[in-house]
Amino acid sequence: MDRPYTVLSCAMSLDGYIDDTGPERLRLSSEQDFDEIDEVRAACDAILVGAGTLRLDNPRLLIRSSDRRRRRAAAGRTEDLVKVVLSESGKLDPDARFFTTGDAGKLVYTGTGGHAAAVERFRDSGGVTVVDAGEPPNPGTVLADLAQRGIGRLLVEGGGHIHTLFLTAGLADELRVAVAPFFIGDTAAPRFVGSGSFPNGPGNPMRLVEARSIGDMAILRYLARSTE
Repeated sequence: MDRPYTVLSCAMSLDGYIDDTGPERLRLSSEQDFDEIDEVRAACDAILVGAGTLRLDNPRLLIRSSDRRRRRAAAGRTEDLVKVVLSESGKLDPDARFFTTGDAGKLVYTGTGGHAAAVERFRDSGGVTVVDAGEPPNPGTVLADLAQRGIGRLLVEGGGHIHTLFLTAGLADELRVAVAPFFIGDTAAPRFVGSGSFPNGPGNPMRLVEARSIGDMAILRYLARSTE
């Protein structure tokens, strides 16, 4: 494969929303689900989010478990994942926790129009590399570049625009969905995916390979048919 094996991960409500419209981030996952996601992260080489997620949540995207960090170090890997953000404008805060935490590199993929300004913005930020991903940014270009950098397994954690981008491009090998046992019921809230032409439509559905519960949450894992 000339690109990383790509896993999309998402927690959503029963009616498919990934947040509400309140000022605070809605907690959709349980502690046990967070721990499982930490294990999923530890098995990957890089983690990718969109600019909206970075600006809204200011995430660190680190591996939480000290045992998992030690196992990665013992295997000759960085304790944390390479962190990747996709931003058309490249207008991101170099002081965000995404860029200032972790022991691995950070990659900013921008649109062609925002590339030069982003290079200047991160000029003094050690460990941050800015890459032109086309106009508009092409997820296939991103994955090809990551493969050249030695990334074999990528975890994509959203948000909705990024999930839509990868799914409509047919670039998701695996999908892990955690379903919380409640509804949001607000059409103004962000959803798991937006409108688009999805290769895995009714005529080519993904294959369910795992369905189980964690407390009252449902954990579903799908593979794309091309992955079989």
